[in-house]
Amino acid sequence: MVTSVPRLVVAAPSSGSGKTTVATGLMAAFAARGLAVSPHKVGPDYIDPGYHALATGRVGRNLDAYLCGPELIAPLFLHGARGCDIAVVEGVMGLYDGAAGQGELASTAHVAKLLRAPVVLVVDASSQSRSVAALVHGFVTWDPEVRIGGVILNKVASDRHEELLREALQSVGVPVLGVLRRTAQVDTPARHLGLVPVAERHSAAVEAVAAMGAQVADGCDLPALLALARGAGALTDEPWEAPVTPVTERPVVAVAGGAAFTFSYAEHAELLCAAGADVVPFDPVHDEGLPEGTRGLVIGGGFPEVYAAELSANEPVRKAVADLALSGAPIAAECAGLLYLCRELDGEPMCGVLDATARMTGRLTLGYRDAVAVTDSVLAGAGTRMRGHEFHRTVVEPGAGAAPAWGLRAPARRVEGFVQGGVHASYLHTHWAYEPGVARRFVERCRTS
Repeated sequence: MVTSVPRLVVAAPSSGSGKTTVATGLMAAFAARGLAVSPHKVGPDYIDPGYHALATGRVGRNLDAYLCGPELIAPLFLHGARGCDIAVVEGVMGLYDGAAGQGELASTAHVAKLLRAPVVLVVDASSQSRSVAALVHGFVTWDPEVRIGGVILNKVASDRHEELLREALQSVGVPVLGVLRRTAQVDTPARHLGLVPVAERHSAAVEAVAAMGAQVADGCDLPALLALARGAGALTDEPWEAPVTPVTERPVVAVAGGAAFTFSYAEHAELLCAAGADVVPFDPVHDEGLPEGTRGLVIGGGFPEVYAAELSANEPVRKAVADLALSGAPIAAECAGLLYLCRELDGEPMCGVLDATARMTGRLTLGYRDAVAVTDSVLAGAGTRMRGHEFHRTVVEPGAGAAPAWGLRAPARRVEGFVQGGVHASYLHTHWAYEPGVARRFVERCRTS
């Protein structure tokens, strides 16, 4: 099968250059012109895809060559881009920054090569003029397999500044496909783990995305960008499909959502459905209980520390979660979900499923992890290998009664997480497409527990 989806990868020399503004703005600008736009994000980030979804009306999807493996990048991309006129892929960090100590793995450049996609380099030009040519030349020549098809200059001060930048870049042979002025920057609020998620500021986020789209449409050559996207190389991979398990009974799996639990990969719900579950979202802050007939529970990541008081105040849901755990039903919790299952978080009572307390700290724990299941659980048998990502500023102080979930091999050998009855709780964010058997095992346990 040969597939050619017009596509662009939006990259930058470093974080803070304006990738999110340009990528989201391009998505919104193309969508406003009637194109069906497929939004993607390189790396494990959960927040940017929420803004991408607002811009396009389609679910934002991640492309992470570490969590999923390089061989799944093109299939996952094609799965998300079905029926679309163009795909825009927002990069992560600097163009060539990948998993620490592992070369290009999981970098934006790596994903661009796997997708045979041209790269648009967003350059913060606020403190340079002629030097921009040396910068762009270095990025163009560093890896000849990466095709940088154009540059978008960000934070340009004036007409004269733009003229100097364009003159300098003529010697590099890379076209300038857009210029965004410093005075027109769109403000998107951030806090300790990045941008504030869409679910917490929906109306303001809609306005911000519209402003990004208008800014990009005004400052960029959209026809030239579309032509560049149409020049992407053909892909021979088959689109990814969640493996379907024939079933006669479909247990209800409740999936936590709302403002407190916004971190989830779209493929997780698709895998649960394909494995035979009826997936029902609920909001632990506002709902009065778990969905009717709940046989299993998935609690992903998010910001429970921001909503600790509200989560604590909803005693009926906390009790329902505790009762579900006591019954032995399968519960899978990642990061924020782990905190919610503790006795307390920053002094606020939580569900009390785990004999542990959690609190915020000033220290960021961040990075990819190689993991192996060290205890049989509702997600994985002992010995199952997974890849994950940690990203948090909290610590959990455990009590007794639970076995560890994972053994981690990098950056230091240690065990992590909790397995207790039907509960699997861990700081580790994983992408289940890497090991679809996780979803099948979980749903089967829901059916038989």
